Amino acid sequence: MFRSLILDWSGTLVDDSGPTLMATNAVLTTYGKEPMIWEEFRRSFRLPYSEWYEEHVPGISLRELEEHFRKSFDASEDAVIPLKGTRDFLEWCSENEIRLFVLTSMNSEIFGEQMRRFGFQDHFEDVYSGVLDKRKVIAELIQDKCLVREETAYVGDMLHDLETAHYGGVSSVAVLSGYDALEKLETGKPTFIMDSIKSLHAMLKKGRAPTQEKAVDWITVRRLAVDCFIGVPDDERAHRQTLHLTVDIMPDKNFSVLEDQVENTVDYDAVAKRIIKLADERPRKLIETLSTEVAEMVLDEFPAKEVVVEVEKKILPRTDCVLVKTRRTRRAARLGR
Repeated sequence: MFRSLILDWSGTLVDDSGPTLMATNAVLTTYGKEPMIWEEFRRSFRLPYSEWYEEHVPGISLRELEEHFRKSFDASEDAVIPLKGTRDFLEWCSENEIRLFVLTSMNSEIFGEQMRRFGFQDHFEDVYSGVLDKRKVIAELIQDKCLVREETAYVGDMLHDLETAHYGGVSSVAVLSGYDALEKLETGKPTFIMDSIKSLHAMLKKGRAPTQEKAVDWITVRRLAVDCFIGVPDDERAHRQTLHLTVDIMPDKNFSVLEDQVENTVDYDAVAKRIIKLADERPRKLIETLSTEVAEMVLDEFPAKEVVVEVEKKILPRTDCVLVKTRRTRRAARLGR
């Protein structure tokens, strides 16, 4: 049903209600305001949270408020935990090649710590954290990542998340596991309303036949001849020699949606020229180093989600060659964004 999902964090994938309420009350009492119980906080809280703060503690800089919040959040004895079914959902999405992104208002440092602690970072292609108004970011995300709107949904637990989905022109999935109650979420006219991320998981699984094969397309540049200075001994490294590189690339887009336009795919001529230039930039001791650098360059500079690089070197007697292989998949690279 969906090939790409943009996910909120708090209340959607993790339960952080305890420390969030404690930290918010610490901010309120610091400025002489009455603390709130959970039901009162849940009824009143909204995003962007800068507007909520301005209503309840006006005239205080957001930076000062966030410093108080962070200190109290870190000191809270209440644990932040993944919501039930989150880990299984993320693993299933990865296995079924559903592209995943995070778009959250959470403080980037707090978010990054939680992401690493739960071991979720490998499931996300990219993350956008510390975003006060998600409506201002989602269009950029969709464009930068070449997402197909008809195949994309934003999943969140607050009315602001549904508004963000509408701004982006994608489907909206409201989950009832977080901050906004059903009555408030219904005013945002979501495409789907789910009890939790576990319910979304069940719906997505039903939409895929058990025997359905994954559509996977690859581009291969086979045995590209590359001249470079390489070798562990100094005398070997002093002379240019020829290596052969085979590069398998899984492009971001399947071949069926390319519309016969080269700009929609990975330009293999440009890849080959870039590999030749990279290899010639400096001497290296190890072919392993070159293999890694080529793989990371392809992911950084071309619209590819996975790459496998093989480097062949004729060096040992009684062998065709020595071959090293590097496999890399695009990972979340901007936890602080």
